[in-house]
Order: sequence, then C-alpha cells, then structure tokens
Amino acid sequence: MYMKTMMNIKVDKELKEKAQKVAKDLGLPMSVIFNNTLKKLVKEERVVFQKSLVPNAKTRKILLQASKDFKEGKRFSPAFTNVKDMEEYLMSL
Repeated sequence: MYMKTMMNIKVDKELKEKAQKVAKDLGLPMSVIFNNTLKKLVKEERVVFQKSLVPNAKTRKILLQASKDFKEGKRFSPAFTNVKDMEEYLMSL
C-alpha cells in the first residue's frame, strides 16, 4: 500500500495556469503529472530541460505524405552497394 504525502511548492501563477490547461487537455490530474515527473527524476537521476520539436504545418504535411508513400511502397530509391550506383541513380531523376 502506498502512503501519500502533501507537497507545497511555489510556482509562477501563469505557469501554473498553463500547466493546468495542458493537463486538462490531456485528461490528467496535476498529481499524475507531478508523480510521473518525480518518478522519472528518481529513476534517471537527471533533469532534461528541452522542448520537443513540433513540425510546422508544411513539414507535417510532407511527413504524413512520406509515411503514406512508405506504407504503399512508393517513391523510395533502391538500396545501393556503392557510391557510383547511387550517383547514377540520382542523376537519372
């Protein structure tokens, strides 16, 4: 059985409001997010400060098309065993 405890932390008001909105959009209570973050900190013994890169609309469209093409086996070059064959293939396009 897990024993629960309370944590009181000071957080910038605007940051708290934005985090609550994101949590709500994800359908998660803030306690789940905090617990997950603390578990990861304990397990990995590190903190990562980086924002995930999100492609813009144009790039998302290209990625979706490439994914579709891949699933359909379209628009992919053959495998090459040497640079000469690759260059010839590319020059023929």
